[in-house]
Amino acid sequence: MTAEATPALVEGPAAHPGKSGPAAGRGPRARTGTAYLRYAAGKLAGAAVSLLAVLVTSFFLFRLIPGDPVKFMTAGRPVSSQQLAAYRREFGLDLPMWRQFTDYCGKALTGDLGTSYQFRTPVIDKITEALPNTLLLTGTAFVLYTALGILLGTRSAWRHGGLGDRLNTGLALTLYSIPAFWLGLLLIIVLSVGVGPIPGLFPTGGMESGGKEGFAYAADVAHHLVLPVLTLVAVEYGQTLLVTRSALLDEMGSDYLTTARAKGLRDDVVRRRHAVPNALLPTVTLIFVNLGRTVAGVILVETVFSWPGLGGLFYQALSVPDLPLVQGLFFVFAAAVIVMNTLADVLYPLLDPRVGR
Repeated sequence: MTAEATPALVEGPAAHPGKSGPAAGRGPRARTGTAYLRYAAGKLAGAAVSLLAVLVTSFFLFRLIPGDPVKFMTAGRPVSSQQLAAYRREFGLDLPMWRQFTDYCGKALTGDLGTSYQFRTPVIDKITEALPNTLLLTGTAFVLYTALGILLGTRSAWRHGGLGDRLNTGLALTLYSIPAFWLGLLLIIVLSVGVGPIPGLFPTGGMESGGKEGFAYAADVAHHLVLPVLTLVAVEYGQTLLVTRSALLDEMGSDYLTTARAKGLRDDVVRRRHAVPNALLPTVTLIFVNLGRTVAGVILVETVFSWPGLGGLFYQALSVPDLPLVQGLFFVFAAAVIVMNTLADVLYPLLDPRVGR
């Protein structure tokens, strides 16, 4: 080896200032940030395409429903053909289908979802009016069944194969397979109407009894809330339980848990601080999906319990059919799920850096 070559080996990175220093140290992090931005941009673009597809689908899908909205609104009244034609002109039903579609898309992109046929008010106003009631019902149920599912799923996985695990998973699978509306009707028969020695303890439906204010009003709403929330929790908690249990079982054989035990950590500390946080990643996705569904509510449950939310409003609009209201509600339901799914996809790499690389 010549003497001229020796300095190149000795100097190392110092001999190449362009490849050293702070810029070189930021290289991998910058590349990671760029990859995440590309990943997030792809997810947001996919969400935009999905929303556009929902907008188109919502227009054509509900026009397949049999029935004439104008004849429904004039049912029981003698109406001439000229009056029917005037109603159709008022609601734009006399226009060609392509013109109705372009008008609908143009207005929807500006936030105008049209005017309800039966209520003669803007669709967005009806949605805004019913949304808090739906969020109260499904939001309360969401918090309860998510917490219950994670708690019981964690305990079942940590003691898998035992009697408690078999009982938990068996009950969860049974309740998860029961139609929510059927369970709601059963609870109304048993706990509202009363069967044998069991008295009627709860209202059969509605959100309030009326004529109450302040704390009495809040207590009355809570009283009406019990059965529909119980129905949703019983049907929905099993999914969270099963996903949490499965994810935690996959983590239990990992080397880092063996290392944590070898360090002398108690079993509950290993479970709480090490196993559960990593196992909750699939559950996080499910939580966001369920969070999107809280806006939609459960149409049949709200209908069974006469709850004045978006689900009951959708059922009422579907029976006409009130096309602008049905289309608007369908778009809001789908948009909530798409937005929450996208948010979960965007946040997931922050919880697990392996995602999106």
